[in-house]
Amino acid sequence: MRDRRNLRSPRPALPLRRFAYRVPWSVDRSTAPHYRLVNTGGDVLTGVSVSVAGHSELRMSAPTSVSPGEWVRASLSGSDLARDTILVVRWFPPDGREYLWQVSF
Repeated sequence: MRDRRNLRSPRPALPLRRFAYRVPWSVDRSTAPHYRLVNTGGDVLTGVSVSVAGHSELRMSAPTSVSPGEWVRASLSGSDLARDTILVVRWFPPDGREYLWQVSF
């Protein structure tokens, strides 16, 4: 128990945000079941990954960083996307915070 006082956080705490963070993504559904997740924000987003929750299969090409105006393509296949599938997008903006965003069909 003596060593507990020597433990420290691996990263300093991030300052609190004064305003809500606007999600920098939009979903282009025009070629469903192939979707484009477009970075509509003004920052390069890093650590971008896409995963699926539900009974669908996900095929995608996700770069590790997405610049403004670029996109990530995700193709889904499943029997009923609207009932049992959620796409989860994960990214880090320049301030280093981690964000998750869910996309429903």
